[in-house]
Amino acid sequence: MSGEDPGTREPGAEAQELLCRLIRFNTVNPPGNERPAQEYLAGHLREAGLECELLGGEEQRPNLIARLRGAASSDGPRVCYLGHVDTVLAHPAEWTHDPWSGALADGCVWGRGALDMKSQVAAEVAAVCSLAREGWRPASGELLLVAVVDEETGGELGAHWLTTTHPEKVRCDMLINEGGGSVFEVAGRRCYGVCCAEKGIFRFAVRTHGVAGHASMPGMGENALLKMAPLLARLGERQPSYVLTEESRAFLRGIGEDPEDPQAAVARLREEDPRLAISFEPMLGVTFTPTRINASEKINVIPSRAELRVDCRVPPGLGETEVRAGIAEVLGRGAFEIEFTERVVGNGSPPETRLMGAIAEWIGEHDAGARAVPVILPGFTDSRHFREAFPDCVAYGFFPHRYQSLHETAPLIHAADERIDVRDLHLATKFYRNLAQRLLG
Repeated sequence: MSGEDPGTREPGAEAQELLCRLIRFNTVNPPGNERPAQEYLAGHLREAGLECELLGGEEQRPNLIARLRGAASSDGPRVCYLGHVDTVLAHPAEWTHDPWSGALADGCVWGRGALDMKSQVAAEVAAVCSLAREGWRPASGELLLVAVVDEETGGELGAHWLTTTHPEKVRCDMLINEGGGSVFEVAGRRCYGVCCAEKGIFRFAVRTHGVAGHASMPGMGENALLKMAPLLARLGERQPSYVLTEESRAFLRGIGEDPEDPQAAVARLREEDPRLAISFEPMLGVTFTPTRINASEKINVIPSRAELRVDCRVPPGLGETEVRAGIAEVLGRGAFEIEFTERVVGNGSPPETRLMGAIAEWIGEHDAGARAVPVILPGFTDSRHFREAFPDCVAYGFFPHRYQSLHETAPLIHAADERIDVRDLHLATKFYRNLAQRLLG
């Protein structure tokens, strides 16, 4: 950090400096080694007057919990700003600027974690610290800031460990995390997605059987791999029919479409911007993506068994019944068997809540005519651990991006040249400051 007094620095500029510094901590997971970054953040938060703890299952991988108590903390809600400080791998040769430089160029901060998600952590920390230094405290309730480790490999040492080992320390009523916030436009409407749900996983294997034989005589055996060909073709031709849920209906209403006619809605999206259809159609039901296939272990043996692995994602509220219906619809009947290899039920929070109202109000005040739109994330975040541990907790993903659109940010996450527009970092810092004041007084 610079030698400038933090109390005189504009919060967005503070977030920018924090982000540049955080990127310079190499927290690629595995192995993570997040402690230096966490100690740096804890020191910054303590200087601003927050209470901080570092707790973890491994010495070099502690989670950070910071809190700002109100005068009557037991009487009001507990609001949590959540983020993770670990990142995925980066290969410097593929980058314009070194991925651990935190370089400022072309109006952006560059580096691994600039979007996922050291930027949000930096904005949250700067927002909370600036409020604390000004003397603001919740009129009632409590503001938590939780920076976790290990999100990129599932959160076993991070959010899952905290919510199961120390639930009393991170219990909250409202939570803001990653997963939404980038602006997109539909039919002239500017929309900001608010992630209120995450799809579950019902991965399965498709198996075909035959008779082994010597590969030099193709007609001698019964090739199980060839039986897989029509099944692959069917998976490439279509997806299961749409099955709408509360969240997907709210999304369609939010973009001005009729939830009773999702086919027409998707057709209009495809016509207006095919990229939007690619991003949003998976919210409308179960999806199948074949990803792995194997058969004979030897090049000269006709396989008697072939196996295809399918990555299946399922909206919250749906499960194995809908998946099996989709399998019957897409693959039909035939000489194959199905085995589920992984089941993780989707999770979500209601799309109409006080927290959604506060986000929508802020968007309307800072981008006239724009609206908040509930969205379902095809993947998952640490929000699922909080929803599971605290069923009454309303957890959303929201990090506002007005200057970098959804089409610009999505291809950069986990990719080379990851970067964030500095203006969006400043905007997000304003949001986290204002949201705390709206919810906690």
